[in-house]
Amino acid sequence: MKDGKQIRLTSAELGQLWTQYMNESASNCMLTYFLNKAEDEEISSVIGRALELSQSHLKKITKILTEEQNTIPHGFKLGEDVDEQAPRLYSDAFVLNFIHNMSKIGLLGYAHSLSVSVREDITAYFSECMIETIQCYKIAKDLLLSKGLYIRAPYLPNLEEVEYVQKLGFMIDLFGDKRPLQALEITNLYTNIQRNALAAATLEGFSQVAHDKDVKKFFQKGIEVTKKHIALFSAKLRDSDLPAPMTWDSDVTTSAAHTFSDRIMMFYISAFTALSIEYYGTSIAECPRFDLGQMFNALSAEVQKYAERGATIMIHNKWLEKPPMAPDRNKLASQS
Repeated sequence: MKDGKQIRLTSAELGQLWTQYMNESASNCMLTYFLNKAEDEEISSVIGRALELSQSHLKKITKILTEEQNTIPHGFKLGEDVDEQAPRLYSDAFVLNFIHNMSKIGLLGYAHSLSVSVREDITAYFSECMIETIQCYKIAKDLLLSKGLYIRAPYLPNLEEVEYVQKLGFMIDLFGDKRPLQALEITNLYTNIQRNALAAATLEGFSQVAHDKDVKKFFQKGIEVTKKHIALFSAKLRDSDLPAPMTWDSDVTTSAAHTFSDRIMMFYISAFTALSIEYYGTSIAECPRFDLGQMFNALSAEVQKYAERGATIMIHNKWLEKPPMAPDRNKLASQS
């Protein structure tokens, strides 16, 4: 507070709130549909908890933006972007995995939002979101474990002594022999397989219910890309005699009835592709073996090209809502 007045939102704070509103409005549609179709009582409870959080966040962001005299984003609406009466498209197991992975993604997003927040109430809000999402993540993880659905990363032998790298071959393949994968490289390969498996299953369902032909082709291309990436990552694990996690294709039903609007499905896949580029960048930084860095660089470029195609489709159909932007001073000057 300054002289009894609240300090204005910074561009970072406004941008994070706007982005979260868009994400939460989309989640509200998806989770409402998932809850209506859930058959497992325990999974239904987890979906209900996630839905309550999404709705609570929407109300709080709306209050903040309204007090700041900012226009509330249109986002996504139950009556426009989801048919709650549509047949089941995904199994309960898929939905539980979806919430578990979205919670992990949410934790990273909230950590970033918190790190760029300055105003006390905004800092407190994103801190609260972190705590709530940690609880949601834990509930989903524990239920996956209890139902035998949690996919664990591979185990490694116990460390018996401290060692230091002696040869450049630890990073660069000089003579055709690659060293075994180290722990962080395994982690990145494994988690990227899981994220691509989630995206592939999501795309399978979306492609079945999409209306627009270009959107359907875009989703089908996405399935090809994700499965290609899964195959490459799995091969790297097998080269070190490590198992690759399973995919979730069997958790998609055969329904082809209208379920979600093309707009909300494109929004989700655009978000997935943006996250893939971010995670591949992290993988490059955490994987010192040269061949892995090259692979993640090439795949990141492929995902970026796919994302550009998605943006073109969204802009052409007027589905891409414009985020808060700096004023165009040149345009303003030309109007005076």
